Amino acid sequence: MSKNRILVIEDDKDIADSIGLNLELSGYDYTIIDDGLEAAKRLSEDHSFDLALLDVMLPGLDGFALMEHMQKYNIPVIYLTAKADVPSRIKGLKIGAEDYIVKPFSVLELLVRIEKVLDRAGKLNKVLRCRDITIDTEKRTVTKSGEVALQPLEFDLLVKLIKFKNCTMSRERLLNEIWGVDFAGGTRTVDTHVASLRKKLGLEGVIVTVTRIGYRLED
Repeated sequence: MSKNRILVIEDDKDIADSIGLNLELSGYDYTIIDDGLEAAKRLSEDHSFDLALLDVMLPGLDGFALMEHMQKYNIPVIYLTAKADVPSRIKGLKIGAEDYIVKPFSVLELLVRIEKVLDRAGKLNKVLRCRDITIDTEKRTVTKSGEVALQPLEFDLLVKLIKFKNCTMSRERLLNEIWGVDFAGGTRTVDTHVASLRKKLGLEGVIVTVTRIGYRLED
């Protein structure tokens, strides 16, 4: 299955490059454009994007004016902008943005919001891959030279680590997001499930322990 395509329209090169690097590490294809008019022109030629990350203050054509071009091709928009005032937020959401994130922002938060928007739009890929492992999140199957039997929470943990591969996930975050905030057990539960995933899927050295923090799946 092809990767989700993300259009990044951002005129700050450092921010754009950082976003692009994290999108690539997370398994997305991306295109960066630094000018609003150029973005409008590009969309008329190639509009097969699943999502746009759109700055508001752009040369040529601002991000609010670009919204009609996105809607023409049914491309969901997340605004990433320094404009933190309430009227700008309201305007961005009222004209059709799926989300509005103020700079500076957390990379993990951005990745979570991208996934949520893609899922709502029915564009999120249901098949994940890591090395020789294939995960079908819809059928909840894992294959590696044949199907591998995982417990439900092992499956959820594997999906979380792969979706945020190359990012460090704390034990507390994994516990809250997979087991739930009301879970009475401690973070040792996470350690036990990670150990099981490493053994069942041969992921020793791939799921690495980050001392005193948590885990990172490196791919």
